[in-house]
Amino acid sequence: MNKPTRVWSLQEAKAKFSEVVRRAQMEGPQVVTVHGKEAVTIRAVESETAKARKLTGKDFVTAMRAGPKFELELPGRPKDGQFRDVEL
Repeated sequence: MNKPTRVWSLQEAKAKFSEVVRRAQMEGPQVVTVHGKEAVTIRAVESETAKARKLTGKDFVTAMRAGPKFELELPGRPKDGQFRDVEL
């Protein structure tokens, strides 16, 4: 986990909530204390794509293309790869 960049009292965090959120997005996790004790950490939400890139070092499409190859037979798609109309 990232090291918190700022510690806020609950009263200050409530008064400056927009700033706390902005700093969490720009600088990293922000810790909020209650009676001088750490209570919560506010951090930016990462997209699933960003998480996947961190885990694989690649974007999702690149990771899928690098995976094992297999053939699928789908209705309306003959093996020659030419699509035709299919009645449902």
